[in-house]
Amino acid sequence: MAIQQDNKTYSFLLNNEWRESESGKTIEIQSPDDKSVVGHVPSMTQAETDEAARASKAAQAEWADTPLDERVALLHRWADELEKMEDEIGDIIQREVGKGLSSAKAEVTRTAELIRYTAEQGLRVKGEYMTGDGFPGGGKNKKAMVQKVPHGVVLAISPFNYPVNLAAAKIAPALVTGNAVLFKPATQGAISGIKMIEALVKAGLPKGVLNVVTGRGSVIGDFIVTHPDVDMISFTGGTKTGKHIAKEASMIPVVLELGGKDPAIVLEDADLDKAAGEIVGGAFSYSGQRCTAIKRVLVMDSVADDLIGKLKEKIEGLKVGKASEGAGVVPMINDKSADYVEALIEDAKEKGAKVVTTGERQDNLLHPTLLDNVTENMRVAWEEQFGPVLPVIRIDSTYQAIDLERRNDYGLQASIFTKNMDDAFKIADKLEVGTVQLNGKTSRGPDHFPFLGVKNSGQGVQGIGRSIDSMLRDKVTVINL
Repeated sequence: MAIQQDNKTYSFLLNNEWRESESGKTIEIQSPDDKSVVGHVPSMTQAETDEAARASKAAQAEWADTPLDERVALLHRWADELEKMEDEIGDIIQREVGKGLSSAKAEVTRTAELIRYTAEQGLRVKGEYMTGDGFPGGGKNKKAMVQKVPHGVVLAISPFNYPVNLAAAKIAPALVTGNAVLFKPATQGAISGIKMIEALVKAGLPKGVLNVVTGRGSVIGDFIVTHPDVDMISFTGGTKTGKHIAKEASMIPVVLELGGKDPAIVLEDADLDKAAGEIVGGAFSYSGQRCTAIKRVLVMDSVADDLIGKLKEKIEGLKVGKASEGAGVVPMINDKSADYVEALIEDAKEKGAKVVTTGERQDNLLHPTLLDNVTENMRVAWEEQFGPVLPVIRIDSTYQAIDLERRNDYGLQASIFTKNMDDAFKIADKLEVGTVQLNGKTSRGPDHFPFLGVKNSGQGVQGIGRSIDSMLRDKVTVINL
């Protein structure tokens, strides 16, 4: 059955057929921009989810036996089809998750390049040949062939904020390495994910190699992560959900990309104009709804007033409004998220934080807020806001900055702004994060760079090469001479 676009009711993919749920139930997807209905996606049952998982399992062995050059060719065709659908998918992303149209289209083209790079990198996977010579216990008569083999069925669970790019960053490495995929897009973002898979079907996806499941986590969430036919899970989303998945998944490999509380550390000798520009861009792009958004500033007190003045000026120059109108600070994904951020701001104000600049709230649209004199007893100093508020904590030394970061529950990224590279590297070495950015905002990518978090920010490493590695396991054959 073809996807029904005329009435905005979408379908799920099972064995290369687009189907409607037998339950007859759908989930309404509203645009965060204006609450208009973008479409409906199926609310699948556990029985349908089970059928999708079993279909992936059934198709995996033949897909793994498919010559590598054919798997690579499929990815290249997928990238080509995505580019043909740039306008269509970009429009869906803009309406479904509230991104500016240029950013939405850029996500599609970036994803096509990610898929092509993944295809080429997949050609470079190599096994290993080992000899037992020199190892005590008769090793000289043993030889080992170490193959890289797929796990089997990879459950790919993607987030709302990059519904195409972060989905493909899981799917493409899984497919090129011979895994089958069970794809569960975020509910808000599911239409974008479905359209992306349309491109993959057009590219010649073999039957059953990838199946799509959509529905409410309360119905199919635990069911799918504990399904016996799932051999690996790659998840991007909130820390609470990620930790729950890791617990439920038990003995299978899990890669988690979770939240962050990324600090920007500004030293006395920093270029404050550059720092302010990078911080504002890092904190407020897409209203801060990114795991790598700058979520707090740790600035030396001697330059804090100057920096805050520059931040204020740049923040007040940001365009606030609907994504469809080209705004940079846009409505948050839903009212619940906006309520949470507003609660953090109110808590800080009650405890003595100074509001440098802010604005009114209209439904789920929060104007950007800059808070000075934030102290450790305020929630916003530690909790991930995932929204357009930037707390500034004044510090007296680099040791204080390091201490504040190391006591942070998260460990995704950090930025250091200074002209002294010796100081920068000394601080970077002591930070408990996955990535340190020197004189630049925290951000994901380029897509082939390793990307990881420590502590509550995740486990495992992503980035094209590392993602490919994570989709494979060693299989050893020992030759006894």
